[in-house]
Amino acid sequence: MKIDAHHHLWDLQAVHYPWLMAEGVERFFGDPTPIQRNYLIDEFRLGASRHSIAGSVHIQVGADNAMAEAAWIQQVAEATPDWPLVQVAFADLTTPDLGHTLDQLQRLDSLRGVRQIVGRAPGEDAQTGTNTLLADPRFREGLAELASRGLSFDLQLIPELMADTAKILETVPDLKVALCHAGSPHDRSPEGVAKWAGQLKTLSNLPNVSCKLSGLGMFDHNWTEDSFRPIVEVCMEQFGANRLMFGSNFPVDSLYSDYASLFATLENLVPTDWHDAVFGRNAAAFYRFA
Repeated sequence: MKIDAHHHLWDLQAVHYPWLMAEGVERFFGDPTPIQRNYLIDEFRLGASRHSIAGSVHIQVGADNAMAEAAWIQQVAEATPDWPLVQVAFADLTTPDLGHTLDQLQRLDSLRGVRQIVGRAPGEDAQTGTNTLLADPRFREGLAELASRGLSFDLQLIPELMADTAKILETVPDLKVALCHAGSPHDRSPEGVAKWAGQLKTLSNLPNVSCKLSGLGMFDHNWTEDSFRPIVEVCMEQFGANRLMFGSNFPVDSLYSDYASLFATLENLVPTDWHDAVFGRNAAAFYRFA
């Protein structure tokens, strides 16, 4: 089964997303105006199923009430039994009531893991302060709690934070980690790509870390197959066929292309004999699809 391992859904009447509905605010990934509307499972399936994708992983996306978002995704999953849908929800790993939060989340059959963003882009990170998670001992303790419960962690960060993050992840070797968006290589100059590749090794050297070929357009809005090529080739070299997963990052990446173009480009860049793993089998195992 082919699986999209990284996408979002939102119903603006069911859940509130402050970042999404902010007017006139340019984000690191561009102008969100075209996606300030409902994006529901039927629209997502329409694009994905044309490429034989038959299941997917919903990733939390900054709702003001994370539990409400997770409960809504559970409802979507129950309402579409012909489309296997699992989710990665938000939880603040540094809070004293983390155990209670995870207990609540684990009542949802669709839950597979947690994402708490460490880094998005240098400019926004300077304002949000999420980078400070790496210096908080409670963050490492929270990661260990996830591992003890059999939950995975979706890691979003920028290359400058990879070495420090790797040191933390070395202490929780039983935690399954999915690196979002290939580690957000925001500097696409040859020098920037080389620095990202060097930092990426600190994470790819850890056997419990997998990598998503997702979100590559967020820092390359006019992307082409050739501009994606060096990123994909480094990921393939460092993670191999069995630790890579395809993710569309829709609808965010719909700002730069349609689903068909994105999928075809990544299919072309990934060797044919890797397709079964990268476009399905790895995600099925990592996110525990039935």
